[in-house]
Amino acid sequence: MSNINLIIEERAADIGKFMVGRLLPFRQKRMVGPFIYIDHMGPVKLHERENFDVLPHPHIGLSTLTFLFEGSIMHRDSLGNAVEINPGAVNWMTAGRGIVHSERTPERLRHSDKELHGLQIWVALPQALETMEPEFFHAEKERIPSWETDQVTYKLIAGAAFDRQSPVPVYSPLYMLEIRSAEKRVLDIGKHLYGESGLYILEGGIESEGHVYGPKQILVAKDSSLCSFTILEHSVIYIFGGEPFPEERYIDWNFVSSEKSRIEAAKQRWAARGFDTIPGDETAFVPYPSRIKQ
Repeated sequence: MSNINLIIEERAADIGKFMVGRLLPFRQKRMVGPFIYIDHMGPVKLHERENFDVLPHPHIGLSTLTFLFEGSIMHRDSLGNAVEINPGAVNWMTAGRGIVHSERTPERLRHSDKELHGLQIWVALPQALETMEPEFFHAEKERIPSWETDQVTYKLIAGAAFDRQSPVPVYSPLYMLEIRSAEKRVLDIGKHLYGESGLYILEGGIESEGHVYGPKQILVAKDSSLCSFTILEHSVIYIFGGEPFPEERYIDWNFVSSEKSRIEAAKQRWAARGFDTIPGDETAFVPYPSRIKQ
């Protein structure tokens, strides 16, 4: 990117028996557009006695986006949805006023060796929709728009860009793109972007102004309309961003809001078991942690 403003390195974070690479939030950049939280999960190999089990926990004020490269996760939520997430599919859950979900290794894989690798993302909701009714949407990989230009493959995971629209029902102007290239190519894509923009390198690298950047970094642009760089051979990158909100967003554990009082109310409601439960998984409970590091 010819106008890099900030470089964010992955930092190790523990989400409970599972380590991830934390990308957002970052002390110098809490959000990129409406994107407020990004974790890189894995790649990790789990043996036959090891499973990925994130027990029922609550969210408010955001949408979650799960996108896997390898492995499978069983999603269940308090709306009654039970969907297996597989590589290339987009799992989009909007918490609004409050939702509870769990993420586990599917039953069919629990007694075999497996791998898990993907991105877990939170997108903050506009202030007027922070208390909307919770919703859920899932799109298999075949429904996600993809195209090729000059031997570079693009996939529009969410939002709108390049005069295309993802089927994922987002609630503010945003985009998340996957770009793959087997060859070294110069990309000048700023005219297709808007708002704030970040670039995450999963594999390979990019070159900009004489510097080469490799995996596990987010590069934040000064101006998304000037987004131009050279993608190196055998590279996979993700570009995400959109229009920032005028109001600050606060994040506390799994809660996001423009109002601290709303977060405090959610914490008390969770402690009092006031959230709806997941059908068939009513007893498991993750308490609010005594110490939180974001």
